[in-house]
Amino acid sequence: MLSAIVLTKNEEKNIGKCLESLNWCDEVLVIDDYSTDTTANIAKKYGARVFKRSLNDDFAKQRNFGLKKVKGEWVLFVDADERISGDLASEIKEKIVQTNEVGFYIRRRDFLWGRELKHGEVGKAEFIRFGKKNAGSWKRKVHEFWEIHGEVGKLDTPLRHYPHQTIREFVEHIEYFSTLHAQERRREGEKASFLKVIVWPLAKFFRNWIVKLGFLDGTQGFLVAILMSFHSFLSWSKLWLMQKSNR
Repeated sequence: MLSAIVLTKNEEKNIGKCLESLNWCDEVLVIDDYSTDTTANIAKKYGARVFKRSLNDDFAKQRNFGLKKVKGEWVLFVDADERISGDLASEIKEKIVQTNEVGFYIRRRDFLWGRELKHGEVGKAEFIRFGKKNAGSWKRKVHEFWEIHGEVGKLDTPLRHYPHQTIREFVEHIEYFSTLHAQERRREGEKASFLKVIVWPLAKFFRNWIVKLGFLDGTQGFLVAILMSFHSFLSWSKLWLMQKSNR
């Protein structure tokens, strides 16, 4: 049995298409962070089991909550702005029947403002999103990862990601996640410095735009490189301010 888990917060624009791409799963759980729009109602119309639970800025705990609620032996994690193609669904079903691995990396392809991004840091993104329910647990509050105990494989077919349909959405996303990232870095004992605030964002832009060939993705690639550099700047700046205020 395969269960899919989707975390949501005001995702009425995305959740329908996401759940349509999961209609082949045995069950779908939506863990909703008390959306104020119609996300939960839409999810119920698609037959998903909806659980209301406050995120409390901890994505790992939210995902682990989902692991405790699913009925399936195998679990697939999908974000509301992601889609599972028919080819990927077929590959997943094949792996359930014949595999010794207990978890799998899945590549992600980003489609942003009318273009598929094939370069930069998003061009090679892959995450463990499919695995056995009892194979491990999620770690870290933000930029979380599924820590699997056992053999891990890699699927050939990517999932499709449709993030940030406007610059405003992208910037709001960066503002929120840079704060969480700064808080998590502080909790882990990392220190910010003047050099990190200045140099790391510049290095991130150079790495995305030049080293990882982001320029081949045209204007979209340039905007992503700039905005991800801004994310780095905000994250290190916020950590530096936390240190200064001794919070």
